[in-house]
Parts: sequence; C-alpha cells; structure tokens
Amino acid sequence: MKKKIVGLMLAVLMVFAVFAGCAAPAEESVTPASSESDGEKASAEPTASQEAPASAEGEAKADGSGLTFAFIVPGLDANWYVEIADSFKYAAEEVGAEVMILPSDYDVDKEVANIDLCVTEQVDGLCMFSFNENGAALAAKKMQEAGIPLIVPDSVGQALNKGADLAACVDFDWEEMGHMYADWMAENTTGDYVIITGNFEHYPCIYVNKGMEDRSKELGKNNLIDIRDADYNPDKAAAAAEDLINGGLEFETIFVMQEEMAAAVVRVLKNAGKLNNPYKVISQNGQEMGIEMIKSGDMQMTISSSPGLEGYICFRMLYSQQQGKIDYKNEQKMVPITAVTQADTENIDPKVIIPWHRDPIFKELTAEFFPELMWY
Repeated sequence: MKKKIVGLMLAVLMVFAVFAGCAAPAEESVTPASSESDGEKASAEPTASQEAPASAEGEAKADGSGLTFAFIVPGLDANWYVEIADSFKYAAEEVGAEVMILPSDYDVDKEVANIDLCVTEQVDGLCMFSFNENGAALAAKKMQEAGIPLIVPDSVGQALNKGADLAACVDFDWEEMGHMYADWMAENTTGDYVIITGNFEHYPCIYVNKGMEDRSKELGKNNLIDIRDADYNPDKAAAAAEDLINGGLEFETIFVMQEEMAAAVVRVLKNAGKLNNPYKVISQNGQEMGIEMIKSGDMQMTISSSPGLEGYICFRMLYSQQQGKIDYKNEQKMVPITAVTQADTENIDPKVIIPWHRDPIFKELTAEFFPELMWY
C-alpha cells in the first residue's frame, strides 16, 4: 500500500463514519439464519489473520495481507447490494486482504467523494457498482490515471468504451435470461404473455424484455401483448396486474421482473381466484422468497442470479488482475445463471439454486466457469 499515516487515519475515520450510520443494520440483515450448514460455512471462511489455504491440489497459496481493496456500492438498503458487497469481502478474507465498503446512498456527490477517497488512499483495487452510467465512467477515468485496477459489476456493458480502461466488466446475461423465459413459455404454455417490468430505462429490463420478445417471435408460440412499468415498486406491480387481468386481454403468463414485485402480483391473483387459473407467474432473482413461491406453486419459474456469487467472482478477478495473473482489460464477463422450476426445489442443488449469501459453492462455481482465477 502507498498510504501515508495521515491518509490511513482519514480512511479509518471515514469508514467508521459510514458504518456508524448504516452498516450495522446491514450486517444484521445479512446474518444467515441458523441451519445445519451454519457451522460448516463458518469454518470455511478464513479470517484475515489466517493463511488462505490452497483451493485445489497444485495451486499456489496467495497472501493478500497488507493489501486494501474498496467496494463502492449504491447503498446498503437492499439485499442485492448488501450481498454483492459482503461476498466481495468474503472472497478477500480468503487471502487476508482488507476491504473498505463505501456506500454512496444514491447521492452523486457522495459517490464522487468515494471515488476520490480511493485515489487519495491509493487502494490496491476498486470494485465500483454505480447507480448511474456517468459514475462508472468517471471512476474508470480516475482509476486509470491513478494506476488502480477497476472492476465494474452490473453495468450491462454500459461502462465499456467510455474512454478509459477497465480491468473487467462483470454482468449477468440479461438478454439470455429473456431467451430462457421465452423457451420456458414455449414448452409449458400455449397462451400469450404480458410483462410487468422494473423500469423502462433500466438496462437489465431493456435487455430481458428484448430477449424475451425476440425469442418468442422466433419460436412462434407465445406473443407479447402488453408491457407495464412498475418502477420496482410492489404496490405498482400489484396495480398493474389488477389492471391487466381486468382489462379484457387474453393471456396466460405474467412475467414480473423481480420477486418482491412478483409476490404482490401473486397476492392479487390469489384474491381474485385466478392464480394458475388461468394466469401463471414467472419472475427473476432466485432469492429465498422467490424459491419458496416456486416450491409452493405460486410461481412457476424463476432465474437464479446470485449477487453473492457475482461479488465473489468480482474480487477474484480484481485480485488476479492486481497480481498480474490475468488480463481481462475491457472484457465483459458473465456470471452463471440458472432456470429454476418446482422440481428443482425438491432436492436443492446449490449450483442450480445458487445461494445469495456467502457460501463455499461460490468457489466451486468460479472454478467451473473461470478456472483461470483458481491460481490460488
């Protein structure tokens, strides 16, 4: 690290201030409920003072002690942000590296201040989850000037080609998700479908909707007949569903972009006596509440896209780049996703229903999809 003592003290004070305001509740929200596997998970998580074990026979041991990485995140008010940041930290613990979690609280000025702090402190690498396209582009420019590798998750490729280099852009393949939904409908339904999307301007929504419509046109079995914007608000999603089922349209499937909204849609359909009679609900995320709805039959299909796995992979990529083991410069890398139906909830395979919270399966999936990151 290239920190001066004064700079280190400033970083400590600023991080303490951030977490005094919002990190304590977030920590409570990500503590896993007790289960038979809790002890196993705890024993699998090395602390910063422990030597990280080799992850497979013949792999080198890595020592990240003395290194500090930063993760700038939009906020700590949503499980998605909490889990991606926490699993980034989980991966850093394997090599004994420190991580500063810097929430921007959806404030552009605070996000810029967080970027500047990373430059001032000369962190060894930055993972930047921006809530706006300009933030990611600014971070790329400033990190390149400072010689700090930058990983950008969840920008749907929009942070690329902005005039500054990225160590990598890490995403889920949202358009492929759209194809997966269309394939499921073609195999399991005969009627048309509607979409209750998150936000018309949100890139994941744009790509999912496009992928679904394009593939369904190609397959020729189901047609998109209406699309509504619910602004990721469950109440708005419920109102949209009520309007759709009372609007005289004939359709069979309702795709809802996110499972909190899907739960509200399910309630509307249940109250109307129309859930699975005739309306089927499919959604996206694969979080615990969504899996429970799949298991009960309230939802018919979802896609497991784990922010925890994404955060874990982000650290492995960033650390490997910082150590000179890989070169993904300006490449877009896709995190594994899986389709989940009721049959998958009977004997749960964590490679199909991928956990959101830090889990040893992340290491196995990384080895399967990104073997070049398993040099330690």
